[in-house]
Amino acid sequence: MSVDVFIKRYFSALLLAVVALAAYFQARGVAYLLSAALAPETALALPPIPPVAVESINRPQALAIHERNPFDSVTGPLIGTEVDMPDQPKRALDVSDPLSVPVCPGVKILILTESDVPTWSFAAIQGPGEAHPFLRRVGDSVGDKKIAYIGFNPRNQSPTVWFESDSLCQSSLFGLEPPPAVAKAETPAAEPGKVGSRAVSPEIASKIKKISDTEYEIDRSAVDKILEDQTALMQSARIVPEQKDGKVVGVRLFGIRPETLLGTMGFQNGDRLEQINGFDMGSPEKALEAYARLRTAGNLAVKLNRRGQPVNVDYRIK
Repeated sequence: MSVDVFIKRYFSALLLAVVALAAYFQARGVAYLLSAALAPETALALPPIPPVAVESINRPQALAIHERNPFDSVTGPLIGTEVDMPDQPKRALDVSDPLSVPVCPGVKILILTESDVPTWSFAAIQGPGEAHPFLRRVGDSVGDKKIAYIGFNPRNQSPTVWFESDSLCQSSLFGLEPPPAVAKAETPAAEPGKVGSRAVSPEIASKIKKISDTEYEIDRSAVDKILEDQTALMQSARIVPEQKDGKVVGVRLFGIRPETLLGTMGFQNGDRLEQINGFDMGSPEKALEAYARLRTAGNLAVKLNRRGQPVNVDYRIK
């Protein structure tokens, strides 16, 4: 007889058996509950679980390694051994003459923006072993050094970044060497027409042609020469960010003279540089991007604010 036929024939009996079995277990459970409530002493009691001793838990130990000390045959076992570390007194930085501290080796400054608020000063710095410069501010690390201050060094007439580690050092724009510490006399200003530390060279000046007050033509070779030796560009003026309503709106140019590079290009003392080819000079990141495109640019559209009035100057590079 097959299973299907058996179930069909005795279905009623099987169903009654299942119902009776369920009723039995239900009644049995109810009986245990009632007995526990009415006579707790007769309730079913489970055997107690023996406690597990903490000492019986086997934990990995490193005593064998400590006793044998396979890594050092001179010191011997490490159990109970305390290593005394001599206290190294921290040497105070010498900041008595920060303008004449040594040059930081391997650090190159490419762009520097000085602000009246030190924490808002930025500099594009290429540290030792770095393939590209990175925009950094006070407190950032460059190799094993930390930026202490970003500003202007009147001794060498150059924007400068000071770094601190065990001692204080400085790096000026494009590797300018600071003067000796004994040199206290101020450097005389360059005479008009004479090539000095701030006057543009005749070779570069001859390749900058003035068409009008707002139009200039610049030979491509002059641009390449300036980018190769940018000291003349950076010494043409002191660059200070200018804020309006809490926002940097441009960089103010101070110290421009007619014989300097920026003076030859038509800039005037006190001009506020706002944009170059649409790049906002109030943003250090945008200023760095505009600078990176100077070598390949065919035209420079410069937006200035001169004595409160907007001025647009175009430079055609041929």
